[in-house]
Amino acid sequence: MKICEVRKIIRGQRAVDGAGVRLVRVVGGGDVTDFDPFLMLDSFDSVNPSDYTAGFPMHPHRGIETVTYLIQGRIDHEDSLGNKGTIGSGESQWMTAGSGILHQEMPQPAPRMLGFQLWLNLPKSEKMCEPAYLGISPEQIPHVLTPAAEVRVISGCYENAVGVTPRHIPASIFDLTVYAGKTLEIPAIADETAFVFLIEGSGEVCGQAFAEKTAVLLGAGDTISLKATEPSDLRAIFFSGKPLREPVAWGGPIVMNTRVELLAAFEELDNGTFIKHA
Repeated sequence: MKICEVRKIIRGQRAVDGAGVRLVRVVGGGDVTDFDPFLMLDSFDSVNPSDYTAGFPMHPHRGIETVTYLIQGRIDHEDSLGNKGTIGSGESQWMTAGSGILHQEMPQPAPRMLGFQLWLNLPKSEKMCEPAYLGISPEQIPHVLTPAAEVRVISGCYENAVGVTPRHIPASIFDLTVYAGKTLEIPAIADETAFVFLIEGSGEVCGQAFAEKTAVLLGAGDTISLKATEPSDLRAIFFSGKPLREPVAWGGPIVMNTRVELLAAFEELDNGTFIKHA
């Protein structure tokens, strides 16, 4: 067994997005190469509804998938294709923007809003696929209980627990609760980009101590080690996915492979031809 090396450390920074939502921006545009195929990670954590209820009014996406997961809270959503629903505590939504979609996400007042949104890049061959939603209920997220931790498998597999199978990017996403003073070990998947985000509480990742709201990109090794620093449990999210190694042209909510494709997408937004599938 070889514990994975720590390749890169990102401390989340306070930011404002949407119509005035206060959040923590973790992974972003400057991290594309290192975190491929993961493009962006935003974390929500507030007990003050005024931080987030302005929400994210109707806006476009193309060329990506978004994964939203709430530990606590509620987000109402709807889109240009007529889809409408709510993401609640313990639920996730995997949205494939594909060729183009207009949607809005409106967080609702709650005792606490705690969760994240991840952007995944789509490969060149699938960027213009048909948009789709995959709603993931708590019943579709299996739990693995060990003496050291609880592992919720949103996607991918851990031991004998299998989460959902995404259509395009087969990324593994686990919600981990490591008990105070305990250590959890997760097998690393060869040739995949893997990182851990400490969403609540501090702890050790592969032998190094990190504060809450830190993302830790992992390198060579076959085992990822997480330890909860006493006296509190550690809540962390594990991500792993095979890199695309393709060029990225990123403009706001649209991610393509070339600047020409990017400019074409914005021209289509202007002339009303952006939506390709009804």
